[in-house]
Amino acid sequence: MEITLQQYNQEIKQCRDLFEKKNTDYGDSWRILRPKSVTDQIMIKALRIRSLEEKGVTKVGEGIEDEFIGIYNYAIIGLMQLKYYGQTETKSVKEIMDLYDHELEATRQLMIKKNHDYGEAWREMRISSFTDLILMKINRTKQIEDNAGATIVSEGIDANYQDMMNYAIFALITIHQKQD
Repeated sequence: MEITLQQYNQEIKQCRDLFEKKNTDYGDSWRILRPKSVTDQIMIKALRIRSLEEKGVTKVGEGIEDEFIGIYNYAIIGLMQLKYYGQTETKSVKEIMDLYDHELEATRQLMIKKNHDYGEAWREMRISSFTDLILMKINRTKQIEDNAGATIVSEGIDANYQDMMNYAIFALITIHQKQD
């Protein structure tokens, strides 16, 4: 588990660094997105990954690694928007990064608990399976959104975003292990 946590932390650092740089460049412009739009943005990224997996080539130069990072960061945006959508005051980069870090840490703790219970089964998975699981979580999220957030026995939108984040990080770890 110690190696997993080291690898996990390395990957989330890469995601966090990119998010912070983009927030420095663009400010909190993403806060205009409705939560449903965030889910659709994640879907676009996951569908692009699936397309690249099936075609084996990219024409715009960005590979699946960039898209998994995007999924992670958009899922954090989704978690923040679930709580703060509609608030109009501009937040500083530091305020946004504090919110980001809160969601990052909650999701890391969830990963630690689930990884304990599942015994690191994700290490036996193919990258394409992470893509498919993210797409399934997107479809679940869209259904919950279409039901105005109501569920009968299922986890909510936030849990689905967290699972997407963790699958994206597991995919990044797997990609980087294959490169070593």
